[in-house]
Formats: sequence, structure tokens, C-alpha cells
Amino acid sequence: MLRIDMSEVRETNEMIEKENLDVRTITLGIGLHDCISDDLERLCTAVYDKITRKAEHLVETGEAIGREFGIPIVNKRISVTPIAMIGAAACRSEADFVKLAGSLDRAAGTVGVNFLGGYSALVEMGMTRADELLIHSIPEALSTTGVLCSSVCLGSTRAGIDMDAVRLMGGVIRATAEKTADQDSLGCAKLVVFCNAVDDNPFMAGAFHGVTQPDEVINVGVSGPGVVKTALEKVRGASFEVLCETIKKTAFQVTRVGQLVATEAARRLQVPFGIVDLSLAPTPAVGDSVADILCEMGLTEAGAPGTTAALALLNDQVKKGGLMASSSVGGLSGAFIPVSEDQGMIAAARSGALTIEKLEAMTSVCSVGLDMIAVPGDTSAAKISGIIADEMAIGMINGKTTAVRVIPVIGKKVGEEAQFGGLLGSAPIIPVGSADCDAFIARTGRIPRPVTGFRN
Repeated sequence: MLRIDMSEVRETNEMIEKENLDVRTITLGIGLHDCISDDLERLCTAVYDKITRKAEHLVETGEAIGREFGIPIVNKRISVTPIAMIGAAACRSEADFVKLAGSLDRAAGTVGVNFLGGYSALVEMGMTRADELLIHSIPEALSTTGVLCSSVCLGSTRAGIDMDAVRLMGGVIRATAEKTADQDSLGCAKLVVFCNAVDDNPFMAGAFHGVTQPDEVINVGVSGPGVVKTALEKVRGASFEVLCETIKKTAFQVTRVGQLVATEAARRLQVPFGIVDLSLAPTPAVGDSVADILCEMGLTEAGAPGTTAALALLNDQVKKGGLMASSSVGGLSGAFIPVSEDQGMIAAARSGALTIEKLEAMTSVCSVGLDMIAVPGDTSAAKISGIIADEMAIGMINGKTTAVRVIPVIGKKVGEEAQFGGLLGSAPIIPVGSADCDAFIARTGRIPRPVTGFRN
């Protein structure tokens, strides 16, 4: 492990004070396998008790580290073992899973975290009865809880894509939107589907505690789009080699901050340290935008020709800089492009420069995928499934993580605005095209793994 001292923290003061550098999240992963029971009441009690016991000091520890080191720690979060596995023995109906969701949400409220992730199912090879029940329960679970987040992994390079689950999730997303229509379909902002999901991801809504991890683990997510943009302003017009070096060096500095916070949090909580996720995760604040970084590289706005190339360069150099700074870089490290959480992306979407087709192209080189995209409320379930299938295919063929967090905002049309509040921001409703894919999505079965997936 790299040795870090306080002098390195002091060097980042200007980044923190003027350039929006922050530790976006400390996420405590908690394994729940020892809570499994075939009695629902006993299961709910065991889950609540374990989370509240293990995470009792998480929030206060994060706040103390932030105060002492002068580093903003924006969120404290919990991820748990995918609940479809934990609830399989006791949950015999959708209502049973919803009850378990309530216990998770109450535990999160008791310890005071911002989000709890892991209301999840991993179904790339097919769905168990418990998987199906949990997936069907998602609309009710997300509409009756406050900070619970849900994710479903639908495919992988090794397994292919479960198209039955893709079709099902199109309907679940629409149902979730309808259940939370009075909040601009906010429930969908807490629901994401993946291809090649990673089990050490500290970022919501996709975080869950992987089955290969220890019983507890601390993962930290660091973010600093403003820091990177400011660094690039100083080399405006320079060569691509200088551009790359500048991003890499900046990512190195940011990762060191994350390493410090992660090791300190792990020490104080007496929990193993997992990974630092260096992801340029934007916020709606001015000066904290990935789109602005792309513009600083020479684009007039995100979505212009050259956007995908610029994003590929950014993503790669961020990873390289992080890997130099820590041997524990993991998660989804790179650049996120959530539309509603990035004021530069919002502006480009409003102007029409950033379309869903261009966003899809960008996902082939960014850290995740189609993220926080608001679409018309009358978008059909089949069309949502088609969007998901396209993104799963990009992930499967390229051997990378891709995701979809799309929000059909009930009652709103193209050109109108959805308001989600806080870190989730707002988003213009963008068109998804008039052509349909109903017959394609209606097919049953799976898309098999690609030739690149045949590995021992």
C-alpha cells in the first residue's frame, strides 16, 4: 500500500476550495448471508439488526474524517448482498420482498446514510423464482421507500444477454415511473440495469456487496471534474501528449486523496479497505461538469463531432493516473456521463446537440452507460427494453460495464423538464425516436455470449 502523509492533503486545498474536489462517497459493504432464514419475520429482523450494528458509526466516522482532513465527504452509503439471494428462502411473494425492502430502508434511516444499494438480482444466465419475484416487486419497493436503490444485471460477456429479463425490465421501469409519477417518476432514478456489473462499485444506484467480497468492506468513490477542467485550462491549445499527461497527473493527485480517506475510514471502523473508485462523477453545480472538460479540450459543446474521441481519451488517462497512485483502484473508475447530474450535459441536451443516439455512442468508451436520461412519459415498455438491449450489447461485445438508468417521466413530453432535486438534479425530456422494436423484444430466450466470451 502506498504511504500517504498529510503534506499531500495540504497540496489539494485549492482543489477542494475552488475546484469542487470531493470524496463523493464512503460506502460500507455488508454481507447478509448469515441473516438467511426461511421465516420472513426472522429474516427482516436479522437484516435490520446486522446493518444497524455494522454501520452504527459509519456516518459519524465519515463526518469526522471530513472535518479533520478538510476534505468534503458528500455521501455515506451502504451496499448489501443482492437481496434476491438473501430473500429466496423466506420471500414467497412480491409482497414479502417489499416487506424486506422496508426493513432495509428503515435500517438505512436508523444509521443515517444517504443511500442503501443492493435490492438487486443477477440474472445474466436466467432468472430463479426469487429473482422474478424481486424484479416484479421493484416498482412497489421503490415507491414506498426513501433511500433504497435497486439494480439488475441482465448480461455479461461470459454469459450473453437474458432477453426475457430485458423485456421484463422494460415493463418494470415503466411501472416504477407510474408509481412515482407525482415526483417526476423519481423511482426510476434509483433503478439501474447492468451488463458486466462489478461487485465493488461504491456508486448508486448500482452498488451491491459482491458475493466474492469479505463480510464487510470499505469502498470509496472520489470525484473531481472541476479539478481536471482547471488543470486543462492551463494547457489550452497544447498537444495531445501534453493533454494526456495533464489529465493523468491530476487523476493521480485526486486518487491519493481517496486512498487517504479510504485507509483512514477502514482503520477507524476496523473494516477491510477494498477499493478507491476514481470516477469523474459530476453534480449539477457549475464547475463540476464532465461536459465542460470535453469543451475545454476543444469542443463547442458535448455532442459535437469528436465528442466520443475526447471522452475516450479522458476515460483512459483518468484510469492510468489512478493506477499510478494506488494499487487498489477498482469499481467503475473513469468518467460518468449522467445527463441530469451534469449542467454541461443538460445544456447540450436542451440545445439538441446531445441526442440519445450520441449518448449511446459515448457509452462505448465511458465508465458506465446511459445514465439519468429523461424520456417522454409515453415511451413504451418495449422501446425501453430496446434501449436496454442496445446498451447491454455494447457492454457484452466490448467486455466492459454498461448500464441504463432511463426515466420515462409520466405526463411530460419532449422539451419539458423533470426535477429530481439534490444530487440528482434536473433533466430535459429528450426524444427516443418514433420507430418501434416490439417484435424483436417479444422474442423469448437469450442472446448468446460472443466469441470473445469463450474463455476459461
